[in-house]
Amino acid sequence: MSHIPGEEGGLSEAAPEVNNQDLLDKPAQKTGNAPEDQVPHVVDEASPSSTSSFELLDMDSAPAPYREVQPHWFFCPRGDDNTTWLPFSRDDSDKLENALNTVGDKDGDEVVIAVDGERYDVHVRERKRYAVYWEQGPTEVRRCSWFYKGDKDTKFMPYPEDFCKCLEEAYMVAVTLNEWKTKLEFPSGETVILHNPKLIMQYQPIGLQDEWQSSPSEQTRPRTVKRGVCNINVEIPEGEPEKVDHLVFMVHGIGPACDLRFRSIIQCVNDFRSASLSLLGSHYKRAQQDGQVGRVEFLPVNWHTALHGDATGVDEDIQRITLPSISRLRHFTNDTLLDLFFYNSPTYCQTIVDTVASEINKLHTLFKQRHSGFNGAISVVGHSLGSLILFDLLTNQRNGSNARQGVLSGESFHMHHDTLQDTLTRLGLQQYLDTLQAENLDLESLALCQDCDLKDLGIPLGPRKKLLNYVRNKWLSEDSKNRAGRLPPGIQVQPESSSDQDGNQSSAASKRRAHFHRAQSVTSAVEYEYFDVGIGQVSINYPQLAFHPQTFFAFGSPIGMFLTVRGLKHIDPNYSFPTCKSFYNIYHPFDPVAYRIEPMIVTEVDLEPMLIPHHKGRKRMHLELKDSLTRMSMDLKNNVFGSLRTAWQSFSRIPVAALPPLDEANTTIENDLQESQASAAVSASAKREEQRADFWTKVLEWPRALHKHNLQGTCEEAESSESAEQREQPEIKVGMLNEGRRIDYVLQEKPIESFNEYLFAIQSHLCYWESEDTALLLLKEIYDKLGVAFEQPQQ
Repeated sequence: MSHIPGEEGGLSEAAPEVNNQDLLDKPAQKTGNAPEDQVPHVVDEASPSSTSSFELLDMDSAPAPYREVQPHWFFCPRGDDNTTWLPFSRDDSDKLENALNTVGDKDGDEVVIAVDGERYDVHVRERKRYAVYWEQGPTEVRRCSWFYKGDKDTKFMPYPEDFCKCLEEAYMVAVTLNEWKTKLEFPSGETVILHNPKLIMQYQPIGLQDEWQSSPSEQTRPRTVKRGVCNINVEIPEGEPEKVDHLVFMVHGIGPACDLRFRSIIQCVNDFRSASLSLLGSHYKRAQQDGQVGRVEFLPVNWHTALHGDATGVDEDIQRITLPSISRLRHFTNDTLLDLFFYNSPTYCQTIVDTVASEINKLHTLFKQRHSGFNGAISVVGHSLGSLILFDLLTNQRNGSNARQGVLSGESFHMHHDTLQDTLTRLGLQQYLDTLQAENLDLESLALCQDCDLKDLGIPLGPRKKLLNYVRNKWLSEDSKNRAGRLPPGIQVQPESSSDQDGNQSSAASKRRAHFHRAQSVTSAVEYEYFDVGIGQVSINYPQLAFHPQTFFAFGSPIGMFLTVRGLKHIDPNYSFPTCKSFYNIYHPFDPVAYRIEPMIVTEVDLEPMLIPHHKGRKRMHLELKDSLTRMSMDLKNNVFGSLRTAWQSFSRIPVAALPPLDEANTTIENDLQESQASAAVSASAKREEQRADFWTKVLEWPRALHKHNLQGTCEEAESSESAEQREQPEIKVGMLNEGRRIDYVLQEKPIESFNEYLFAIQSHLCYWESEDTALLLLKEIYDKLGVAFEQPQQ
């Protein structure tokens, strides 16, 4: 048997089979002069230095019967790294094992099994795993039954399948004949000693050890060998429910990395999906047991690769003008920060928008093909710049059966196929057909008209804005498509000017386009009440999505800042996205990129953002302590000022009759006075002295009684006001972007983050992918609309 342990400590997959009959006929042989290409030798005597200290079992006891090992399937998460192996879930492993047992391992048609929530396909015969929804190289898959771990390793690694087969055959012989302390020697020098069923060791050849090791004892340090996945410490996932309740597309922000560990959008979305599955098991446990809840599928949308790919050539153009100094910082700037400037460029903004829309539509189509029974809703999530892209895209969606049918069929509207009557009918403006025809206006001439021209014809403001916006957008779209020809989507070419007979260069299309862009920039930035004009980039043709999103979640979003920079000071409370009815702006309090939305809608009231609860159902301890100290200081201040104010008012009141009555416990002097007045034995002078003493007693004791009376009334009033506030809290309506509900939601900072806001600023902008509080907010919004009860786990 041959194997080649490489730098990773793995073994080659080439290993000859062991003849079981020969081993049964000759169970024990001395290692002699057999050739190296022979079957590994089975020796009944191990080396004296190793066997004497490894006898842990009583070999006189009756041997256990042989049972075939239960294999488990593992995979490499990355194609360029075979040092990390992760187990499939039990359900996926069983599916792969059943498929292999059904078709066998011989040559034939490839068998494809969907695993990991049908996000990957495993080619069983090829032993490869392929991603379905994103670009990723194939990774290796193994059917594992034997594992090893070195002295410095942290977890067990699986052997190649051929090596596992040889070890299993030797183990079967040893168990059947009850002959242990046997040695398996392999042609390359590897040695495996089967001391007993619980103790199996592997020794590496000295010639293949690291030549920098210091002592021979380190060179001969063995590996621990385990049989079966049940005997190693590995966490096997339970698997994902087959039923998908909701689909979420997640769009990343600037740059190829999404967190401080420089992980891609695929890895971050995988973590977010895992967190959501864990939260479903803890906060919707009863609904899962009743079969009401399946799972939420999260799919990444990558647009950075298309922008910086060979199709645009922007990286080569930027590299030619980049200075050679501080190369790493300049590379980071070109690859990450410049995405903000690219989005403000009409040319590259069109590429970004087209990539995001086409990728979402492609993933949606592919998901529907693999989940034909899916009938749930769909939401979108955008992080950082990705949220701005989705905001502009959703703002410029068309809500109508004609627009939706055009998106689904892949056919676009062509203005030269429509007449003026068809256009007015589509817009519901048939009553103005005679007015326009009286002026001999067709679609081409109507596209050249300005707002004042239609106003002179007696057309009201609303209809003329609607008509001009429709005609201009369609005319620009058709003209740009005619010029683009067969160029790839998203690649624009500057219009070429044509020369007339007099030699003057002119382009009617360019003049029309410049006029239209100026008109759009004015209406987009100022006249917000006509929001259907679009507040996105001026000269961009926004594509349409193949579905209507249910909810739009923005993580760490600069939407508010970009809208303000574009000249938008106020958002109409009656506005909502044409095809999306819910919008959440989620941010960390220390995120330097995040901005609020609600102050642009409700300008007269200063609203605090909604605090996102901790996923364990409580507020963080340091925030609770901060709130408690704040309440205590306010109560103390109110009590002190109230007492001083009342005392000042009381001293200005001279008459004793105006003094409040004392408590029963403090009125003994008054009772004594009454008794003395009732007594006929006292003299008149004594009565006057007692009355004078009673007067000064009331004066001296009155402030204390007044303070007690005032404090008790204040506490009762505070308790009554708090109870009334708890009973009746009017819901604040913040526009229609989120169906009248709150929009801005803030996360709770961690205790360590509160010590220095600046130190954790960058981390705060990248924390959303690993935030369980954010994932729980998404799940609660999704399942609240499905009518599934939320369960707070017990602490």
